Amino acid sequence: MSVRPLRILVLKGGDSSEREVSLSSGTRVSAALATRGHTVLEADPSGDPLAVLPSAKSVDVVWLALHGGTGEDGTIQALFELAGVTYTGSGHLGSAIAMDKDLSKILFRAAGVGTADWWMLRAGEPTDWRTPAYVDRAVAALGLPIIVKPSKQGSTVGLGLVKATEQLVPAIIEAFKHDDEVMLEAYVPGRELTVGVLGDWVMPVGEIIPKHEIYDYECKYTAGMADELFPAPLPPAIRDEAQRQARLAYAALKLRGCARIDFRLRPDGGLFCLEANTLPGMTGTSLVPQAALADGVDFPELCERIALDALRIRGEQE
Repeated sequence: MSVRPLRILVLKGGDSSEREVSLSSGTRVSAALATRGHTVLEADPSGDPLAVLPSAKSVDVVWLALHGGTGEDGTIQALFELAGVTYTGSGHLGSAIAMDKDLSKILFRAAGVGTADWWMLRAGEPTDWRTPAYVDRAVAALGLPIIVKPSKQGSTVGLGLVKATEQLVPAIIEAFKHDDEVMLEAYVPGRELTVGVLGDWVMPVGEIIPKHEIYDYECKYTAGMADELFPAPLPPAIRDEAQRQARLAYAALKLRGCARIDFRLRPDGGLFCLEANTLPGMTGTSLVPQAALADGVDFPELCERIALDALRIRGEQE
C-alpha cells in the first residue's frame, strides 16, 4: 500500500525511571520511519513538556516512544488533546487507567478477564503492614510467593518476589520508594505469555522464558536474559483464548493504538492477566516488534502502521 510521506515527531526520553529504554525505543523508531520515506523529527520532553508543543503542532502525527511517568500515564496525552495534536497510543483516560494496576484489575474482573487476587497499600493511610499480624493475614489470603510492586510503574520497576514471610515488609518498603501505592498480588505459577494489539489487529501470542524466576527489568532489557518465542507453542484453544482475553482487556481499559497485554498461564490452563502496557517498548529486545514480525510485518512497517492508526483515529473523531 502506498502511503504519502508524513512529517512525524518522535518523542523519546522523558523523566521517568525508564528514560534509557525510551531513548533506545525512540532512536530505533525514528530510523525505521525514515526508511519508509517519512520526514522524522525528534524531541525529548524531559524538564518542560510544554516546550515540545510548537514542534508537535507542526507535524502530522507525534509518535510517542515514551515509557512510564508523565509520558505514559495520560498527562502528555491530555496536553496534546487540549492542543489538538494527533499522537500514537491510547488516550488520556485509557493511559491513566492502564498505568494504575489496581484500577486495571478491577476492570479486568468486570469484563470477565482472569486476574490474580490482590491487596492494596496506600501511603499515608493508617495501616499495620509492618506488623507480624498483617504479614500473617496477607500470606493467609494470597499465599506464597507474593508479588509486591508499585501500582503505577511500568517495566517491573520496584517489583519483588516474596517467598518467605520475613521478606514481605522489606519488599513493601522497596516498592514504596517508587510509588505512593503498592500492590500485593498472588503469584501465578506457570508460563509468561504476551499479546500485542493494534486496533483490530491482535498479534500472535508470544511466550517469554526469562533466565530469572520472574520476568524482571534485567530480563526485559538485557539481551540474552530471556528467550522469546513467537508464535508461542500453545494448543490452539489456549492461543485463541489468550487473544480473546487480550481483546477484552484492551476494550475494558478503553485502549487504542498499539498496546501489549501480559498474561500468566497456569499448568491447568487458567489464564491470568497481569497488566496492559499502553506504550510498549520498541527496542531490539522488545516483544511487540517480534509479535508483528511473526505475522509478517517488519519493524518499519509496524512503526508506520502505528502512525497511520493514530491518523485514522483522529479522522474518525473529527
